[in-house]
Amino acid sequence: QVQLVESGGGLVQPGGSLRLSCRASRSIFSANVMGWYRQAPGKEREKVALIFNLGSPNYADSVKGRFVISRDNAKNTVYLQMNNLKPEDTAVYYCTGTYSGTQYWGKGTLVTVSS
Repeated sequence: QVQLVESGGGLVQPGGSLRLSCRASRSIFSANVMGWYRQAPGKEREKVALIFNLGSPNYADSVKGRFVISRDNAKNTVYLQMNNLKPEDTAVYYCTGTYSGTQYWGKGTLVTVSS
């Protein structure tokens, strides 16, 4: 079992920035992939960004050029730097990690972009 705990959500004005963190209870170096999804009210959960042990990160088209996913293996933590936030980025953001074919989820952190 792997626990994933998100933090860093909150209320921000359009054009502002936030950094989300996801701390894993198991080494993220052993994960096949770590990433972030989000779910807006009334919508399905969607992929935001994924980061792999090898290769380049993968981003949803809607966040390319604004969001950056990164990892700190020593801290077992994955980050999502979100810049130039828009009202349509408002959602609950979930951290996910896949270990040996099993996908785990955090409980989510709410990001609200509003003036």
